[in-house]
Amino acid sequence: MVKLTMIARVTDGLPLTEGMDDGQQKDVDFYKQQAKALFKNLSKGHNEASRMSIETGPNFFHYIIEGRVCYLTMCERSYPKKLAFQYLEDLKNEFEKVAGGQIETAARPYQFIKFDTFIQKTKKLYLDTHTQRNIAKLNDELYEVHQIMTRNVQEVLGVGEKLDQVSEMSSRLTSDTRVYAEKARDLNRQALIKKWAPFAIVIGVVLLLFWVRKKIW
Repeated sequence: MVKLTMIARVTDGLPLTEGMDDGQQKDVDFYKQQAKALFKNLSKGHNEASRMSIETGPNFFHYIIEGRVCYLTMCERSYPKKLAFQYLEDLKNEFEKVAGGQIETAARPYQFIKFDTFIQKTKKLYLDTHTQRNIAKLNDELYEVHQIMTRNVQEVLGVGEKLDQVSEMSSRLTSDTRVYAEKARDLNRQALIKKWAPFAIVIGVVLLLFWVRKKIW
């Protein structure tokens, strides 16, 4: 069963539309937050695979990326992977027709929420895996999904968190290095002043005495 469907722009993770749920699914908000976190990771280039399945509890996220857009759905673990990706392909083909020229300029979240009508209609076609239509899709050898990578959601999100931490540590190290260099320059200046100040004072006094003597004479 298809439980959740979301479409987002990969460049910045902006949600473009989603399949509205009926409010009866448990933990739907939790999984939506996970999906948004995945979009955020994708916008940072943490996962470069154009097709992937991601295990999350008793479910799987499946996504495809095409034309800088991520089409994502969440299905029960028992739902055929092949049908999930066929479902996403149907959404992709129609979404490109409806919103293809406006995707890059979309400025607000869920700008294409009316696309939910097509999502709901298409989702109904994929509900029963035993219909003649879906059995034919499962037997279609032209569309295979065996090579699509499967990972765990914690592994995927964890990679993003670790990369963020590395980036933050790198920025901190650069900042600390800059501060250290400035302090080192200050210490060098102070050391030079302490070293040469007595000589400068003596020379100053001699010159002053020489000038006073010249004035007197």
